[in-house]
Amino acid sequence: MNDETRKPASRIPAPVGPVKARGTPLFIRAHNGGVCLAIKLQPRAARNEIEAPLGHELKVKVTAPPVDAAANEALLRLLAETLGCPRGAVQLLRGQTSRHKTVFVRGLPLEAALGKLLRP
Repeated sequence: MNDETRKPASRIPAPVGPVKARGTPLFIRAHNGGVCLAIKLQPRAARNEIEAPLGHELKVKVTAPPVDAAANEALLRLLAETLGCPRGAVQLLRGQTSRHKTVFVRGLPLEAALGKLLRP
């Protein structure tokens, strides 16, 4: 049997869903005094909502347009409301003009954030 007719070796399937080894989703990381969230934002949606994780990011939809930072502000207000923290505790770190954003939430433990973001 030559190399061209040989079947490729079977591969072990990848784990389902983006999850770290200890069971934490990849879109959230604990940091000093809070958590960082990787967000994929969809502006001009039909309604404001937080959806299931999409790859390594949490998908969030807002009705605001991406003009004059309106979508960013809508994102931060939605996260503050969902997580039950003041708006001042939610800060946009990266991605001011991109759909891919990094948000820091001060004073919120990892477990509490996961419980509020991933509830059915």
